[in-house]
Amino acid sequence: MLKNSVREYRARFRFSQQDLADKIGVTRQTIGLIEKGDYAPSVTLALKIAAAFQVPVEEVFRLEGEE
Repeated sequence: MLKNSVREYRARFRFSQQDLADKIGVTRQTIGLIEKGDYAPSVTLALKIAAAFQVPVEEVFRLEGEE
C-alpha cells in the first residue's frame, strides 16, 4: 500500500487542499482522497505534488513498511 505525507507537507507549507490542487491542476477532492489513502496518484501526479513541496517524491510517498 502506498503511504504519503501530503497532509503534513501541506500543513508545513500552509497550503489548503484547494491551494495545492490549483498548483498541480487537480480538484480539491483529489487531494483529499490522496491524503486519506483512498486514491493512489499516478507517477506524474506524485511528481507534481513533490515538486510543489520542493522535495524528492520519495519524501512524500513511500510503500507501507518502508518507514
